[in-house]
Amino acid sequence: MISSIWHSAIYQPLYNILILLVGVLPGHSVGGAIIVLTFIVKLAMYPLAGKAIDAQHSMRKLEPELKKIRETHKDDKQKQAKHTLELYQKHQITPLSGCLPLLIQIPVIIGLYWVFFKGLAITPELLYGFVTAPGYLDMQFLMFDLGQKSLFLALLAAVSQYIQVTISMPKTIDDGKKNGERTLQEDFARSMQIQMRYVLPVMIGFIAYQSAAAVALYWATSNILSIVQEILMRRRREKKDLVTA
Repeated sequence: MISSIWHSAIYQPLYNILILLVGVLPGHSVGGAIIVLTFIVKLAMYPLAGKAIDAQHSMRKLEPELKKIRETHKDDKQKQAKHTLELYQKHQITPLSGCLPLLIQIPVIIGLYWVFFKGLAITPELLYGFVTAPGYLDMQFLMFDLGQKSLFLALLAAVSQYIQVTISMPKTIDDGKKNGERTLQEDFARSMQIQMRYVLPVMIGFIAYQSAAAVALYWATSNILSIVQEILMRRRREKKDLVTA
């Protein structure tokens, strides 16, 4: 039942979108279709991603107050958690909102993996009635065969993920304290930041290399668009803060 739902809700729609895009693009380029698909996904998630970026910006501004709460209630974890939650509620911040855009993209990435793992080919029984099959599929994109592995695109996906995480997250918590002197919350936050900044890009690079180059191309393009969005929205927020200051 789960495989049937996955096939109907993720695999087949994604396959049809790719075939539809390949059919309307000049040269029937699969690489071009993946880039257009990335733009479509990013456009659909734009409001959510914008809220996540705003939340991260607000959390950076609240860091002095959060640090004060940790120092004031360093011996009472319940009060520390209570006042932290109240501060987030007061400023209408959802701390985990920054993870949502990445989580939403996971089904798309897995779906792309399966589409190219099975081999992207014209399969009439999978096509919707309104999708016309193109005469051929051009799997070459620049110098890459998107049906094969690509070390370059895998590295691009990993490096772009590192840059995206680095500019979107605050600096790693390092206040000079030793492990035993930091609170559990500080240790957890520091551990999460290190894993997101260093471990996640390595994992993505490994997965991208193990997958077809098409998956790595999607991931790298998505990261680059996220970096551009982050920079543009950060500039907008800084201008807004200057006006309201």
